[in-house]
Amino acid sequence: MNGPSDEASDAALAAAEAAARHDSASHGAALEHPHLAAWREAFRAFGAKRYRCSAEALIARAVSGGVPRISALVDRYNAVSIAHSVPVGGEDLDHVVPPVRLVVAAGGEPFDDGAAKPGEVVWTDAVGVTCRRWNWRQGVRTRLTGSTTRAYFLFDALPVFSEAQLSAAMEDLRAALLDACPGASLSSFVVSRPTAAG
Repeated sequence: MNGPSDEASDAALAAAEAAARHDSASHGAALEHPHLAAWREAFRAFGAKRYRCSAEALIARAVSGGVPRISALVDRYNAVSIAHSVPVGGEDLDHVVPPVRLVVAAGGEPFDDGAAKPGEVVWTDAVGVTCRRWNWRQGVRTRLTGSTTRAYFLFDALPVFSEAQLSAAMEDLRAALLDACPGASLSSFVVSRPTAAG
């Protein structure tokens, strides 16, 4: 179950924040990670250049003052997102209606903060949009809450982020989840975009 932030989740997030601040203070690297640069280009490509991917937004907050503590699970995946410079999101499986797809919005698809724009990249399920601007803002309907008992965690990685980097990030979250819920049943898989040759 996803309970309030706890000592371990706070410590994980604090450590990730401290590392980001150190990187930023010593050589300004925290917000210059190649993966974040690739996300900026991806956002520009679908007309969202004023917005930042979730990982960059978290790192910017970590550097400038700190990331809000949300819950035991959210804090843990936010810590992994900051530490690895990769967008990570969590969804409540009991409120997700398959299939889950990454699509280009036609425009007008309803969301908590207004309708999606034409050409916007969004995550959807059979009911509607679950996350706007790829990984910028998650919807209320499928977010993790205090009653969540089944969840999935989505890592949005662009090609500049290597398979080894993705595996390391996923392993860190797996370890954090098992620390929080020792009896949890976990599985993982990677969905890749087909290449022109494949």
